[in-house]
Amino acid sequence: MIKGYFVGEKVSSTSPDAFSLYEKSRFGEKKRGKVEYASVEALYLVDNGKMDVVSGRKELDFDALLEKFKRKDKKIEVKFVVFGDLRKKGYVVKTALKFGAEFRVYDKGVKPGEDHARWVLYTVRENEQMNWHDFSAKNRVAHSTKKNLLLGIVDEEGDVTYYEVGWRKV
Repeated sequence: MIKGYFVGEKVSSTSPDAFSLYEKSRFGEKKRGKVEYASVEALYLVDNGKMDVVSGRKELDFDALLEKFKRKDKKIEVKFVVFGDLRKKGYVVKTALKFGAEFRVYDKGVKPGEDHARWVLYTVRENEQMNWHDFSAKNRVAHSTKKNLLLGIVDEEGDVTYYEVGWRKV
């Protein structure tokens, strides 16, 4: 079991299990002698019984941790659903803030740092609207980073439908 610590806005761990899981499945990022987790990674590991998170002297269950992350990220719930769906399908999913997207998604078996992500992913609820300008901007980000655009649309039941968008030369 990984013991994580919520400090500031992040969850991190120095436990041997954290480093082992990083090497095996690429959860977290190794930084300064510890493994730091993106919010969705920490939520996923807590939800799947692989991590306990402590803030101060108090252990945070999934709902308490979710509430802490919601203060900073209003889309955390939809991101968590998509992240979990892709991880369960065997993909490695990492944040993509520097790409102007929500996530980078690597093909199954690919380790970040050893090869490039295939997709940049944006998450959206099915009842949200996206105009053509927003769609075009997202597609340009994907194209400029030499990746395909992947939209993860979450319905009211929490099921995810994916749409891959790529450029075609005619």
